Amino acid sequence: MATTVAKARKLPYKDFLQPALQRRFASAGLVILLVAYIESLLLATWSSWIWTWFPLGPAGFRAFFLFLCGVLIIILRISQYHPGVRTSLSPFQTFKASLLSFNTVETLVSYVLSAYLFSLVYLWCLPEEAELQWIIYPVSEIRAKLNEKTVFFTAHCVLLGFFHAIQHLCYDTDRLIFGVVRPQSGGARAGKRAGGSGDEMARLGERLPQVIVQTVTQSLTGTTFTMISYVIFLRSFVWQMLLTMLRPLYNLPRSNMTPSTLPFSLSMITRCLWASMMISFIWAIANTAFSLFLVKSPLKNNKPLTSDSSDPNGSLLNGLKAKKLSIKCFAMWELAYIARDFPERRKGIYEDIDRADGPMWTQVYDICLKTLKEIEDRVALYGRPALPATTTTDDSLPEKRPTTEQPREDDIFQTTPKKSSGFRESVERTAQSLATSPGQPSHLKPAATQFAQTAKQKLLQAQQQATGTDNPESLFKDLGTKFIKSNLGWPFRQLYSQRLANAVLGAPFGEPSLYINAVYAISLLSTYSVTEDKYGNVQRDVAAIIRTLTTITRKLEDFTRELPPHWTDVDGTPRTCQEVDEILHALKEALSSLLDTFSPWARDLRLSLTDMRLAREAAGLGLNTTTAGAP
Repeated sequence: MATTVAKARKLPYKDFLQPALQRRFASAGLVILLVAYIESLLLATWSSWIWTWFPLGPAGFRAFFLFLCGVLIIILRISQYHPGVRTSLSPFQTFKASLLSFNTVETLVSYVLSAYLFSLVYLWCLPEEAELQWIIYPVSEIRAKLNEKTVFFTAHCVLLGFFHAIQHLCYDTDRLIFGVVRPQSGGARAGKRAGGSGDEMARLGERLPQVIVQTVTQSLTGTTFTMISYVIFLRSFVWQMLLTMLRPLYNLPRSNMTPSTLPFSLSMITRCLWASMMISFIWAIANTAFSLFLVKSPLKNNKPLTSDSSDPNGSLLNGLKAKKLSIKCFAMWELAYIARDFPERRKGIYEDIDRADGPMWTQVYDICLKTLKEIEDRVALYGRPALPATTTTDDSLPEKRPTTEQPREDDIFQTTPKKSSGFRESVERTAQSLATSPGQPSHLKPAATQFAQTAKQKLLQAQQQATGTDNPESLFKDLGTKFIKSNLGWPFRQLYSQRLANAVLGAPFGEPSLYINAVYAISLLSTYSVTEDKYGNVQRDVAAIIRTLTTITRKLEDFTRELPPHWTDVDGTPRTCQEVDEILHALKEALSSLLDTFSPWARDLRLSLTDMRLAREAAGLGLNTTTAGAP
């Protein structure tokens, strides 16, 4: 019996996704709180065996502010997280698009504010023997004095935050890597349920050594960067600014001259390195925990997120039709899980035929194929000029055309110039025009003619010696190639992998898991329909699914093979792209599974021998002449 659609209000998909994301935010926050408490104990003086570690004492107070340093990064990630790999053509294009964007400013402010807060907590925890107070009172001097060591330490933390913010932007740390639901090795029907609550903690533990090595490396690099930047760019400015601000409060000297000695000592550099490792570890753990916990499987208690909905299929459809890419990716991920691991939900998709917008299977089929055809459309339109915007006109009125040509405004006495064919011709025309006598535009003086010919020959000889050819275009190409090969030219290189990802996945971001999960979901649902679809609705669309997957696979392979490398790809990078290769692998694997399942019924499904041959070629299978048989 077909399932009936619930009369209750259909809950949107975000009503189930948002609580799950909030729980994951809380999990990441607990990890940061644990790290903040441990670092709070490291900053303690251990003068008392009870109050040093007691959470309601100074240790808890320090841990709270260190926790805020990590929470600022979590808030940044919440506001800027996005699915999909960055598909800009070159690093310079990424830099140009991100230079004045709000996300860049927000990232810089978040890291700098977090670093400044950490510097205040660190300085507050130091004893007086460390001599890192802002104002010191030398015994041999009457006036108070601004302590440059403290100034440098604070500037070091702020510059370290700036350094990490640049790294955050360059490495696209805000990207979330969604998982895919692949058929198990034992066959499509041998799926095993995945997704345990402890999986992410175990993965975080596995990444901990990598995070520690990354923290130490960034601390060494960041400290070197801050020492050089402070001396060259900031020392004089910061010193004079702080003296101006603090002079009304303290009896500071009138002179704004910087001290004669630099504030660098072995103990000071060691302290800066230790502080750098502490704050860098908080940032690294915050980013790693957020990236791991937020992309947990779309399951709750080992069931799909929409299982608690009064209309599970309707809520899932709401997510599949969402305009926001992250919601759509989660919904497609859940659909792939349902297609592989949850028989009851699969049967609900097959048997839900009384829905207002059409049967559940029909809508899922349309959404998955429409998602996959986006790749085909991008490949077909790649490299073509954009169509001009058409303006609407009133068709009821006939178009008025001028009966006479518009009068020409150019000089009627000027001879018609020949079509320019390059730099060489332009030089000849310039030399001839300079040698032309006034009033005689088409005749040259003999001396001027000889001068023009001599200049032209010398120019061509110099070019021949520089490039080995008399073609002027090769001169500029040779200079451009040398610049691109240099260290200064790498931001302008357009690698093959980036161009292919831009063409296939779109810009500025493209998420391959959306297409991979769509492929596996439609193939698994089709495969399981042989035994679970008692109404036989799926079999009517199997032929269209096979033809569509075959067409997309063939076009994507041809495009990958025929896309020429850009002239700036001087290193000859491999003609591969990991994201596109994963999509191609999923398409071929799905085609192979569909052919293995439905080959005995190919004739009844109206699949011709040509369709089967093309599908097998696209899937990378050998030809089989015994396929299109009777049921």
